[in-house]
Amino acid sequence: MKKTKIQLASSIDFQVNGGKKLHGSIKTNFSKNGSVGLLCASLLNKGVTTLHGIARIEEVNRVIEILESIGVKVVWQDKNTVVVTPPQKFKLENINIESAAKTRSIVMLIGPLIHMLPHFSLPHAQGCTLGKRTIAAHTYALEELGVKIKTTSEKYEINAKKLKTAEIVMYESGDTACENILTASALIEGETVISFASANYMVQEICFFLEALGVKIDGIGTSTLTVHGIKEINKNVEYWNSEDPIESMMFISACIVTNSRLTITRCPIDFLSLELEKLKRMNLKFKILKRYSSYNGRTKLADIEIFPSKLKALADKIHSNPYPGINIDNLPFFVPIAIRAKGQTMIHDWVYENRAIYFTELNRLGANITLADPHRVYIQGGTPLKPAQVVCPPALRPSMVIFISMLAAPGVSILRNVYMINRGYEEIAERLNSIGADIKILK
Repeated sequence: MKKTKIQLASSIDFQVNGGKKLHGSIKTNFSKNGSVGLLCASLLNKGVTTLHGIARIEEVNRVIEILESIGVKVVWQDKNTVVVTPPQKFKLENINIESAAKTRSIVMLIGPLIHMLPHFSLPHAQGCTLGKRTIAAHTYALEELGVKIKTTSEKYEINAKKLKTAEIVMYESGDTACENILTASALIEGETVISFASANYMVQEICFFLEALGVKIDGIGTSTLTVHGIKEINKNVEYWNSEDPIESMMFISACIVTNSRLTITRCPIDFLSLELEKLKRMNLKFKILKRYSSYNGRTKLADIEIFPSKLKALADKIHSNPYPGINIDNLPFFVPIAIRAKGQTMIHDWVYENRAIYFTELNRLGANITLADPHRVYIQGGTPLKPAQVVCPPALRPSMVIFISMLAAPGVSILRNVYMINRGYEEIAERLNSIGADIKILK
């Protein structure tokens, strides 16, 4: 494996002049997780794949660097469109280890590459620091398909000589694990059944894309998927990635914490419905303005107008679940909302060991958050926020939660080392400034 020196934007800070009201309208950008999943899944196609709606973010940049290092040609056609051309032969020995170390998405290359190479290795998956994140759900399911995976101290060694269909029960309902099994089973002729599958937005995105490639999938949007695998995919195809419900939720949270009136357009409404129901019960005033479809013709979108509201804490805890529960990545955005709500809120982040600990960084901004254990926090709402200097924690969503909370703190706050935010959000400072925020980028 070859190490390639890359330049990473790791020394950028945000200066936030908080206390400003947001106003007007902001559009939801294309999905981060859909973007990386589609880039990985495109390797199944021996033809040229044109992907529209690919987010221009650091996570995508790292995935593209990895793909290019193993021989894939990836060309940006315009701002959010990439053209992917596979090589005659993949060169895994040249994989860019430094880029791979920056993203957990690399593990999703296993599913497509088992059809191209009988034996290869990949460096360990990383990404956000969120406690123990094994790939057991990936390996157990892939083994059912005939893939043998050996884990060493530095890499995963994959052997895939005799692939077969299977009836798989997912060890856990993980999104990336399910995407990996979808791409792995797409080119195994016959029916593979995936039970306890994730039905989350990025998994549905991969299902829609595979159908565009000619792979029939039954049960999309449910916890049982049947993949009708085919022998080969060799076609020139165009596909649109859909919008990011986590970004929609971020704007909703930013609007609420600043007590503003704001319209968020192109929101994937099916993946926000329970979140909005919880907010409705917290006394949030909002209106669904119109409903329509994304460019892929499959994902349902809506425009949502949020109004200034006097919020009250829920008597019940707020916790995430696999879809259709509250999204794991939407849960952190309830933390700044709970800071504004009258009363005490308990948020239970049961999936990740460390993420709840990062929420207590908001106490630097004047919040009253008590850590009950590594998974639960109690938030006493109604405390005014104040400016502070904070270093981004090594996790995307907690970093973003601190950032948007700074918008509500009158005065000048500094958020240090925002690489984590740039991993998942495109031109976020500029976009927030367009709706009334006052943010300067310090390099």
